[in-house]
Parts: sequence; C-alpha cells; structure tokens
Amino acid sequence: MSGPSSSDHRKIRVLVVDDQALVRAGFRMLLDAEDDLDVVGEAADGQQAIEQVTRTRPDIVLMDVRMPNLDGVAATARITAAPSPPRVLMLTTFDLDEYVFAALRAGASGFLLKDTPPEQLVEAIRVIARGDALLAPSVTRRLIELFARTTAPPPTPHPAFTELTEREREVLRLMARGLSNAEIAHQLYLSETTVKTHVGRVLMKLEVRDRVQAVVLAYEHGLVTPGGG
Repeated sequence: MSGPSSSDHRKIRVLVVDDQALVRAGFRMLLDAEDDLDVVGEAADGQQAIEQVTRTRPDIVLMDVRMPNLDGVAATARITAAPSPPRVLMLTTFDLDEYVFAALRAGASGFLLKDTPPEQLVEAIRVIARGDALLAPSVTRRLIELFARTTAPPPTPHPAFTELTEREREVLRLMARGLSNAEIAHQLYLSETTVKTHVGRVLMKLEVRDRVQAVVLAYEHGLVTPGGG
C-alpha cells in the first residue's frame, strides 16, 4: 500500500500508544510502509503518551483504551485539553467496551476495533487527519444504545442549538445516525459541497472540533433521541 499523492508532501505524524510492545511494533511497520504517514514516537501507557505528545508534536495519536498507570480515556482528556492538540483515534479489542462514550466525551475524534483490516485503519488515520471524524458502525450502534438506556437530556437545552437553522438541525440529526456527507446529500437532495458547508456551520456554532463531538452534544442535550430517526 502507498499513500495518496498530494501537492502538500508533509507526512501525517502519528504517535502509537499501546501497552504491548508487539502491537506497537506491528502498527509501526504498517504505518511506516505508507508514503504519507510517519510514526514519530511510541508510548506504553497514558502518562508516556502525554509526554510524547509534548515531545513529538504528532498530528494523530493512535490510542489504546485499556492501559496501566493512566488509561487511554484519561490520557485523551488531558491531551485534548491542551492548546492545539493532536486528534485522537481510539482503538479497543471490544465493541462492547464501556469506555466508548467516556472516550468520545473526553475528546477522541474516532473509535475503531483492533480487528479492523489494516487498510481501513490506515484510511481512518487519513480521514481524521483531514479533520473528519470516524466511528466503527458497531461502535455507533452501541453509543446510541447507551444513550437510550442511560442518558436523560438536561432540563435546559444547550443555548448554541438555538443558533442552528432548521436545515442545520436536519444535517446534525443525520450525522447522529452515522451518515456520511455523501449519504446526507443523497437523503436531502443536496450537493455534497452544500452538505459540507452545513456541517462546517454546525461545528462552528456548537464550538466543537469535529462531527463526533457534535453528535455527542446533540444526544446529551436531547436534540437527537435514540430511535428518533
């Protein structure tokens, strides 16, 4: 495999965080084989990850969830709270992982299972580096089920939602169902460029970095309800 050609030849800098040395080595081999990716460091736990982020300034952190000393969720919260943070792609062995929602709320931009095919993992890193967000379909379903069971919307909705136009609310609801820009465009009979503009305005008005954060906020504040379509 090799990465896409681009007028900007700057490589995507990746930090690999996992408590198993063999797993880290495997990821490094996979990612370094790509023309547009560069593994700039490794860490064996969340505390080392925070230190390595400061030292290596990655664009993407490939973060294991379950680790000793400081787990991936706590590390993600601390990393994303810093100025100009890298984006975090969480990896877990379990699609039923109870940490999924906590990780997204902590600021992760995506979530994948460790048994994801290598080419999908590589593409996920590129997607997140472009500023999009990504959830494995099974994780999206679990997230919605989790909200259905445990989340009651607060009595007062987030004030930023009043800033959204009806079309922007519609786009956000479809984002929350896991639809891509192309799928939203097809459903609303709009061009993909128009949908991308609407998504950008939603993120700006809600003051969130990416679509995962927008979707979490929408569920938390009752704008989208599980099974609500």
